[in-house]
Amino acid sequence: MRIDKERWQLATVFFFLVALQFVVRPLPEDPRIERLAPDFLLLALLVYAIRARPGHGAIAGFIVGLGTDSLSPAAFGAGALAHPVGGYLAAWGKAVFFVENLLVNAAFFFLGTWLRDVLVLLIGQHAQGSALYWQIGYLSPIKALTTAIAGIVVLLLFRRWLNIRISE
Repeated sequence: MRIDKERWQLATVFFFLVALQFVVRPLPEDPRIERLAPDFLLLALLVYAIRARPGHGAIAGFIVGLGTDSLSPAAFGAGALAHPVGGYLAAWGKAVFFVENLLVNAAFFFLGTWLRDVLVLLIGQHAQGSALYWQIGYLSPIKALTTAIAGIVVLLLFRRWLNIRISE
């Protein structure tokens, strides 16, 4: 009975983040601001993957990657390859690192977002030359930071549902 309740709570948080992706992210009219908005789909993947086995994290990453690729088919397949790497590494990393620390969770969200952005840029060949370096060195870290901040807010809001004992 408790496992079913935990699954429903995790699914509710997951769908809440997916809804935020489609409600909050389109709000900025300026495309420069939109590129820096938190990536709630990736955040939902990372929240799930930290609690799953590496194989399940990779499968969830593949599904999320296909979903994001279907929304922007310019480089179809880049997200489907990058998201499973993030899901697998997040699931594997929880076994290595103590993920009940708020700073470690923020680092997971930051590194997962930045790594995914780098892989999507390199695989999808979205930018080249100095534009690629600008994206990897400046825009992607800012987006990763906003996603990490949003992730910490989600963890603080739903810590009982996600069974997180947060220590500073």
